[in-house]
Amino acid sequence: MYAFMKKRLSHIVLLGILYSLSSCSTKIVSTNYYNINKNKLLVIEQSYKALYKTKPFSAAFTDRLLQTVSVELITDSLTYIYEMGVDEPRLLDTLSQYGYQAKPIYYLIKNMQSISCAWINNFDYYVNDHQHRLVLISIKPKLIRYLLSPPKYYILAYFDRAQSFDEKGRLLDGKRVKRLRQLNGQTYRKITDRICFTIAEKYR
Repeated sequence: MYAFMKKRLSHIVLLGILYSLSSCSTKIVSTNYYNINKNKLLVIEQSYKALYKTKPFSAAFTDRLLQTVSVELITDSLTYIYEMGVDEPRLLDTLSQYGYQAKPIYYLIKNMQSISCAWINNFDYYVNDHQHRLVLISIKPKLIRYLLSPPKYYILAYFDRAQSFDEKGRLLDGKRVKRLRQLNGQTYRKITDRICFTIAEKYR
């Protein structure tokens, strides 16, 4: 009986260690990913904001190898979703058909592809009943997956202005409040004054 309990306890301890290692690995890889790719990420964010202002859209890769892209084209009356290969001629044709800047959006998608960016979109949030907008960029880094550790997505939030954070670096609703602000149900942590991140099981 003693041997059985000892063996069971050792299994529990081992699982705890593996879980901790997985969590630490995810955080370390996430930080390293941003530091390595921050310049290209900034180009992607700025390009997307400029293109979105001319005509709103979002883009997401739908396959593991990032060869198939889904584009959501938002018009005044309807939203159209098309899924196709990144290098298929009909991608440029479809974007042009709906009045989008086809070549710049194609280059944006290729930039996303080059650093494993799975999704980009705008997100509306409110401060004192005033609407604001930020850019969400979702990445699936190549992580070592430990036992019981599901795949994780690294999601970056790019604000237009400096944000407030608590002593643990968590995003707050404002300077004078201690309430955490959540985006899509996720708590975000500080990278810079206007950029923060979360780690989630879904990319959007």
